[in-house]
Amino acid sequence: MLNADTAPEVQHIQVDLWRKMSSLEKAQVVKQVSRSVRELSLAGIRQRHPSASARECLLRYAQITLGRELAGRAYPEADKISGS
Repeated sequence: MLNADTAPEVQHIQVDLWRKMSSLEKAQVVKQVSRSVRELSLAGIRQRHPSASARECLLRYAQITLGRELAGRAYPEADKISGS
């Protein structure tokens, strides 16, 4: 069972549809889901830090997704950002 809130017969239909998708179609779905997750994450950051600049939001996103240490190596100014 994939989702506790979805009927098993509906899940079977969903899996069947996934199996029928081409590799390109699957890649496009994954790309869109990834984009949506990134946008939701950034919206949450902007909500928690309304006065943050676009760059600060990016740095906070990097800290969340990469971890503080790697974000600091990739973006040295990220070390100056505290809290997420």
